[in-house]
Amino acid sequence: MEEKELSFEKALTKLEEIVKELENGSELEQAIDKYTEAMQLIKYCNEKLTTATDKVNKILNENGTLSEFKIEE
Repeated sequence: MEEKELSFEKALTKLEEIVKELENGSELEQAIDKYTEAMQLIKYCNEKLTTATDKVNKILNENGTLSEFKIEE
């Protein structure tokens, strides 16, 4: 799996395909390989989501610097 070339959407689609394959049953060695690949994809997607969340939680200040987004009540 080339993670650097993989978009979040493609990784998620691949993960869904692996889940379907595992649900349909397979030999033990194949299942272990698929499970390992799925766990790598989950880690990759989680990292992408964390990065996206961090970006969304920042706003551009008037002086051009980034700061945490805070909602004032």
